[in-house]
Amino acid sequence: MSKMKITDNHINYVEFKAKDLEKIKEFYSAVFNWTFTDYGPDYVAFSDSGLEGGFEKSEDEIINGALVVLYHKNLEPIKNKILECKGTISKDVFSFPGGRRFQFLDPAGNELAVWSDK
Repeated sequence: MSKMKITDNHINYVEFKAKDLEKIKEFYSAVFNWTFTDYGPDYVAFSDSGLEGGFEKSEDEIINGALVVLYHKNLEPIKNKILECKGTISKDVFSFPGGRRFQFLDPAGNELAVWSDK
């Protein structure tokens, strides 16, 4: 299976929340044959799903547990453009294994993220 080309401004990843990562891995593995990579006790990435993504452990009530993640090689300029266009930053830039990212709200209140491996 070939990896998709990482392109600025494209949806690159989707992240869900789950209370029990072991149960969620069992479910998606058995039903859809997804494969998983654990990143500590609170995060698991999935592949073989058509679009890569992950599950973040959360004890909060899950109302809309999906987070769409876009890629951009330069976080600061795209963050500034989001602010200029009346978006708001909901979680400022932070590092994670593999890169850095931030989360924002669009004018309708939808939360998305932008990540970079740079």
